[in-house]
Amino acid sequence: LITQELYLSRHFSHLNITIERTMAPNDEQVDNVDDLEAEAAELDGYFSDSPLEPCPNYPPLRDTFENAVIILNLPKVPEAKFEKLGKVVMKLVSRIGTLASNEDNGYTGMHMSINKEKDQTCGFAFVEYETVEEAKKAVEVLKDYKFDKNHFLTVVPYTRVAHLQNVEEKEFTEPEPAPFVEKPNATAWLADPNQRDEFVLRHGRETIVMWNDGKNDPVIDYDGSREKEAGVAWCEYYCHWSPKGSQLATLVPSKGVILWSGKTYEKTARFPSPGVDFVLFSPQENYILTNNNRRDDPNAIKIFSIQTEELLRTFPLYPKDFDSKDGNMPPPPFQWSHDDSYLARMGKDLISIFETPSMKLLDRRSLAADGIHEFQWSPKANVLAYWAPEFNNSPAHVDLIEIPSRKKLRQKNLFNVTKCSIVWQSSGEYLGVKVTRHTKSKKTLYNNIELFRLNEPGVPVEMLDTKDAVMALNFEPRGHRFAMIHAENPSSTKVNVSFYSMKKRVETNAKGKKGGKVVQEVSELNKIETLEGKQCNCIFWSPAGQTILLASLGEASSGTLEFYDVDTKNLVVKEHYRANQVAWDPSGRSVATLVSQPIGGGHFKYAMDNGFILWTFQGKQLYQQSYETFYQLQWRPREQLLSKTEIGKVRKNLKKYEKQFDMQDKEQERALKLEETKGKRAERTKYRSLVSRLKAIRSREHETRKTLLDGFDENDESNYFTREITVETILSSKEETVM
Repeated sequence: LITQELYLSRHFSHLNITIERTMAPNDEQVDNVDDLEAEAAELDGYFSDSPLEPCPNYPPLRDTFENAVIILNLPKVPEAKFEKLGKVVMKLVSRIGTLASNEDNGYTGMHMSINKEKDQTCGFAFVEYETVEEAKKAVEVLKDYKFDKNHFLTVVPYTRVAHLQNVEEKEFTEPEPAPFVEKPNATAWLADPNQRDEFVLRHGRETIVMWNDGKNDPVIDYDGSREKEAGVAWCEYYCHWSPKGSQLATLVPSKGVILWSGKTYEKTARFPSPGVDFVLFSPQENYILTNNNRRDDPNAIKIFSIQTEELLRTFPLYPKDFDSKDGNMPPPPFQWSHDDSYLARMGKDLISIFETPSMKLLDRRSLAADGIHEFQWSPKANVLAYWAPEFNNSPAHVDLIEIPSRKKLRQKNLFNVTKCSIVWQSSGEYLGVKVTRHTKSKKTLYNNIELFRLNEPGVPVEMLDTKDAVMALNFEPRGHRFAMIHAENPSSTKVNVSFYSMKKRVETNAKGKKGGKVVQEVSELNKIETLEGKQCNCIFWSPAGQTILLASLGEASSGTLEFYDVDTKNLVVKEHYRANQVAWDPSGRSVATLVSQPIGGGHFKYAMDNGFILWTFQGKQLYQQSYETFYQLQWRPREQLLSKTEIGKVRKNLKKYEKQFDMQDKEQERALKLEETKGKRAERTKYRSLVSRLKAIRSREHETRKTLLDGFDENDESNYFTREITVETILSSKEETVM
């Protein structure tokens, strides 16, 4: 009602001004009445006889108020602080859009009421925007907005309030709940009796999910047959497993993203995102991000809740003020925190961190990071690591920031830096930063590795100097070792691979009367060994640790594959010509090497080599398959449930389980052999049945045959005699000269 009154008063004030100007007397005309009468007489005949009906052109009166909103849960302050609160609210709502103000009558587009009896504000405000779109935006942006420590705003369209005002009051009747529909069991695949892993293939127009046991040929689990019968494609682009493997996301650019789950791969959710070509699940599978990579789309990136399928927020491809004039500069990617609490993206001199599920800026401000070039979340904690180059008189630095407190855990200053690369260990215990430095003349480059120990007080840092160029660095999963490829020249075909440990075993004197030596592990960088003269440009640790694959990948590379056991020093060399990808299964039993091509381009040069090979972790080839067009192979992830201690116990007592595993393997081999020989055994049974039937017939006709043969009994052994014949055959001969 207050808004209506303000609205009408504004327009009526305009009407009054118009009327006053129209009816105001003109003194000059009054003084010259005679002249006017004479002039009118001369113009007689030129006027129309129809009466004059003036139609003032007043602005249209809006009575729907679709461009107005009501902001609720504002602080209730005394009249003395009314003006200050009004300025804060005005500043907040003005950022969203242009208010429908009127300078003539002093209307600002916002109104707050005061309760005169209590001498304080009422806790709400009316806001009117110029357009309906701005009002809708205010409802979305200010939803659950943290105004201060104790007040979270609620914004309601004025039309909604007007509708509720006219709702008839009556007794509430609880609606009937919707019928329960059981969702597919997303973990059914984990109950496989043979403990097999799965992977998904994309080749041609096919999308196939297959089982793999690490010993036999893969077996199809689902190939989209249900969708084929319905005449639809369940995937038209790439597909992605969720981080825990519970759901498969298939991309259909014309529609969006579809999630499939359960034993029979039923459709569980759909997220509309036209033109989508990339998705990113949150680690705990609560949210999904879609991206169509279109610069002209202000809603190119969308964030959805997987459980409710609700669109939480949209973002443009590039953040505000980000330098994207260079068409080759990729947009800064979004990154999820390990527990789904935050979503962050790098901007110009800042990191924008958004809280879930509200998707609002953390503490309503970004994290300042002057000159930032790269950042990454810790895999196991809400800690950000980022690096920034030298700027003015400030050196380059690597910072570790705790979120949400924004406490700086550690800062390492670096000098003469050209570039840095951040590498986390999978458990978040260690952080490696490969630093590329230059001399003062900037003509010579060299490397060193900065190693952070996150779990130790003060986050100590160790520096590993190397004269060689470092091409790759990778930590052992859930372990304390790391490997790096280095060579004197970055373009060398022969490189060295060095292994280091973040712990060192030392002997100390045991306490007590008995004395003796005790071996302990201390936090000290320790070099294990160096493999020289290798042909590799990538390193891939097995998820189980201990085994590493040294691969030479790429079109110009040799395709050499070296399976190396860091503990036993066993090395097996294989080859996959033109391989360009390596993918370990989550258990570490099998690894796939791929020759694939992108979906978007016609790379015919790969047509002869497209396909994949499955290997054991020891380098034995299990399976090979070729395709004319091959796009993707992705293993289904498994959530790691056992701790380091539990894994150590299993490895220590592995011999206890060997007999059980051997029995299971024999049973599987027997079942597989029975399945393979099922047809042969059926034919053999059929043949034996026929022979048995013929023998029975012959036995019944025995007396008839004896009569026809004049009493000769063919079954009587005395009617036969035996003669032995010996035949000698020379199999081989050898002549020797005896002196």
